[in-house]
Amino acid sequence: MTGISVRGVEYRVERFGSDGTPDILLIHGFTGRAESWEHLAQGLRSAGRRPLAVDLPGHGGTDVVEDLARYTLPATARDFAAIIQILGGAPIDVLGYSMGGRVALQLALDYPRVVRRLVLESASPGIVDAEARTARVRSDEDLARLLEAEGISAFVDRWEKVPLFASQDGLALAARERLRATRLSHDPRGLARSLRGGGQGVTPAVHDRLGELAMPVLVIVGECDERYQAIGARLSQSVRNVQTVIVPEAGHTVHLESPARYASTVQRFLGGARP
Repeated sequence: MTGISVRGVEYRVERFGSDGTPDILLIHGFTGRAESWEHLAQGLRSAGRRPLAVDLPGHGGTDVVEDLARYTLPATARDFAAIIQILGGAPIDVLGYSMGGRVALQLALDYPRVVRRLVLESASPGIVDAEARTARVRSDEDLARLLEAEGISAFVDRWEKVPLFASQDGLALAARERLRATRLSHDPRGLARSLRGGGQGVTPAVHDRLGELAMPVLVIVGECDERYQAIGARLSQSVRNVQTVIVPEAGHTVHLESPARYASTVQRFLGGARP
């Protein structure tokens, strides 16, 4: 674990014991942190890869700053591109889950020379419909106020009941306990600012830019996640060099619900160690 300062924000970076220049960046989702990728990272290391993970703004050990502009996807993508350059990893493979997938997509669009191959798990290019965007802003603001008024435990209790995560009930008890502990480990102020600065309602959709992606793209969704299956299908229609994999008996968190299938799918796409 180390810290890297970018434009006045200290980011917590995890190398998973890897030596040398990192060759794949793993970006966790909302309420996750770098350690969320421990299982996948160890498998990647065994395959000769050098994984890197970074705590998103407002998450884990990364600074909680006041300026909401630092939580936007373009600002986060800019900072992650700088971290990759500082560590000498560009071009690098990039994998992102959910909110982290949206950051990964923004990074690939804004800094295409930094991203060699792109993996998007349960990720969205954004909300186009104006009414839906407004509704999402209201929903995220309600969650942010809950975090600030009642704290992290009350928030996590509510967050775990979101229908999107219903399939996580099938995880082993130890896995559910680790997931809950990760969610509870965050500063509620940081998560509130992440929602207000980087939520889907306040973030412009990028559907009209998907044709810019020239690198190979892998889209992974769970069979039980009908909402993101539809999102993934629309995303795939707009990307030139894309593969789509629907993982059986998995929901939104494919990497947790079907870790072996997920890891093998990612490693087949990446083709082993970086040339």
